[in-house]
Amino acid sequence: QVMLVESGGGLVQPGGSLRLSCATSRFTLDYYSIGWFRQAPGKEREGVSCISFDDGSTIYSDSVKGRFTISRDNAKNTVYLQMNSLKPEDTAVYYCAAAPHPSLRVGLYNYWGQGTQVTVSS
Repeated sequence: QVMLVESGGGLVQPGGSLRLSCATSRFTLDYYSIGWFRQAPGKEREGVSCISFDDGSTIYSDSVKGRFTISRDNAKNTVYLQMNSLKPEDTAVYYCAAAPHPSLRVGLYNYWGQGTQVTVSS
């Protein structure tokens, strides 16, 4: 069974940084690509970034490219999302999810974590 647990959310000022963690199992990292998604109030869930399970290749949405970095630590069975230069529009619940292939499409992901709130405000 694939389990994903997010952590690291919180309140940060504009321009600040946060690092989100997605803890999972070695099996999941060996066979599933991991994506980060977010959902703001009243908006649809959108893909932010993902990392492939095989070659570690990454994809970013245009809205976070150059500010967010996804990475994977196989020793800790954890995928991270480093978020820099945060903006108020980055405020959302952030989810990690697992899928057989890397993509930013919500519908392709089979397994989801419970989410962690990120609020960017002064």
